[in-house]
Amino acid sequence: MTMTTLTFLLPTPDDTTTLASKISKSLSPGDCLLLEGPIGAGKTHFARALIQSRLGREEDVPSPTFTLVQCYDLPETELWHADLYRLTSLDEIEELGLSEAMETAICLIEWPDRLGEYWPNHALHLSLSLVPQAEDARQITITFSDEKWQNLIGQVSKEYLDEQS
Repeated sequence: MTMTTLTFLLPTPDDTTTLASKISKSLSPGDCLLLEGPIGAGKTHFARALIQSRLGREEDVPSPTFTLVQCYDLPETELWHADLYRLTSLDEIEELGLSEAMETAICLIEWPDRLGEYWPNHALHLSLSLVPQAEDARQITITFSDEKWQNLIGQVSKEYLDEQS
């Protein structure tokens, strides 16, 4: 499989919200997004924007830092938001039901480096980073090898870049 990588500058939090919203519209059961980056890079902001967009309404979307997982019911599936920062063992992935959810639900997983052997090869990997010279700006690098993401990311990047022009 060929690895594809795209990088975007997200000048404001609203740009992050817009990108998350565009991606949310095309997700289906079994899709897994891995959100990586340092604390404060915007992982939870991205996840919150994607969840609210998918729900189609404003809703309190707390960070699952302490609960590890928050689930949201969508008409066609569940959406799982996991924050694995505090994960203490790989056994907890099974206990939480996350390994099964990665096959049947839409999953957003923060701190995916904690997945170990459960790392889903079909996932869309999103790495957010701070931009030192711009307080609110973020950079996002999107990486995937599964061809299922090719059309989605191609369309999303075209729409996003068109809006930035």
